[in-house]
Amino acid sequence: MVRQNALWAMTAAAQAEAVRGGGISAVELVDSHLERIAEVNPQVNAVTQLLAERAREAAAHTDRRRAAGEELGPLAGVPFTVKETTAVEGVPTTLGAARFRDFVAPADAPPVARLRAAGAIPIGHSNMPTLVLAGMHTRSELFGDTVSPWDRSRTPGGSSGGDGVAVATGMAALGLGNDSGGSVRIPASFCGVTGLKPTTGRFPADHRVLGPDDPGPASQMLVTDGPLARTVADLRLAYEALAGTDPRDPRAVPVPLYGEPLPGPVKVALVADPGGRGVHPAVRGAVTVAAGALRDAGYDVREVADVPRLDEALEAYGRITVTEFAPTWPVVRKLLGEGGDRYLRMAMEKTPPANAAELTKLMGTWLGIRRSWAEFLDEYPLLLGPVFTEPPVEPGLESRDEAGRERVAEGMRLCTVTSFVGVPAVAVPAGVSGGLPSGVQIIGRAFREDLCLAAAQEIEDRLGVLTPIDPRPEVPAAAG
Repeated sequence: MVRQNALWAMTAAAQAEAVRGGGISAVELVDSHLERIAEVNPQVNAVTQLLAERAREAAAHTDRRRAAGEELGPLAGVPFTVKETTAVEGVPTTLGAARFRDFVAPADAPPVARLRAAGAIPIGHSNMPTLVLAGMHTRSELFGDTVSPWDRSRTPGGSSGGDGVAVATGMAALGLGNDSGGSVRIPASFCGVTGLKPTTGRFPADHRVLGPDDPGPASQMLVTDGPLARTVADLRLAYEALAGTDPRDPRAVPVPLYGEPLPGPVKVALVADPGGRGVHPAVRGAVTVAAGALRDAGYDVREVADVPRLDEALEAYGRITVTEFAPTWPVVRKLLGEGGDRYLRMAMEKTPPANAAELTKLMGTWLGIRRSWAEFLDEYPLLLGPVFTEPPVEPGLESRDEAGRERVAEGMRLCTVTSFVGVPAVAVPAGVSGGLPSGVQIIGRAFREDLCLAAAQEIEDRLGVLTPIDPRPEVPAAAG
């Protein structure tokens, strides 16, 4: 059960402060999380590869450093999970596929290294859809289904669903996922935690998969690593640790963490139903409540007609990504296996790959859409909208049939377009409806994550924090 005085229930900021001050040892903190994992993970299946002894060794090293009078980092002793896509030195990076169960990483990926440098301790890998391509629901060939702690009949989201569940249930204070169309923000929203999709180029990363070759332009530009946390303050600590440059990633740029203050009141565009395609009343209600919180905080929230060029952006996103996947599809399909290939197969069948001339034109379209968004965000520095336009859906809906795939694609449309544009966004809870958390996202100008975090903090201050929680028990079927 959730014990508010348990070490694992503390915020990441409080955990680190207690370790730095000697109030608790890092070993005690790690052991508390390991006990929580032993208690909770069998119910939700979020942590895949537990790094217990490695975590204890890292914690003991932290304690020795503190005893020697060394200055510890801002995340000293804080346990975090790492998505199965992302390398942890000496541990297999499986991508959820049996084919890669023994693919041991020779070094930490840049974001793992940066969190370690801030004092945080990786405590385990976390589940995801097989190869990130099997769907939105967190179900992998190697590790099976991850269960929502709020309702077993609903998906926890994905593809960083293991991290969302681990953070929501107190198995880790932070999660390290990645997002190319909602994969951090959707599990944050569905699990009742916060998540940050940074600006493209804000965090250094290495998204090469199982070899020395870099991916194509879509994977280079769309995929961004991002943290999940229970509070916005903890998300800010992770943001500060993850940002910066690294010689392994020439895309990462040395932009200041915090920009110049804007003259107030800051204008916020409100779009509850992007594209006018429909939004569930519970989701619209969450956006309305979040807008009220921002108005109360002094923001100038104005409902606007729509976001720029939504349909065009969604079409271009689909054509560019399918074109990049097409040459490797026969191999990828075999790796995904029977059933695991359905989600991507339906997308491939619906959207034909572009030829060279079409792809060249699409790249120009991509730049034009980014320009349109930059102009929009020049007028409105922030945009408030839904993460997903429905409450959490049933597991695997997107892979069931074409109607299910379309429904999920429609639900995540604002996440998709903002990943395509490359701007930052913070997902933050805005309450509970029907027993399920409901999240919104704050989208901002490129490299103004600070503005998104500040607005999300105001929402959290007024609407509260939803986690940690215990997994809800399965409701028994009614007697016939």
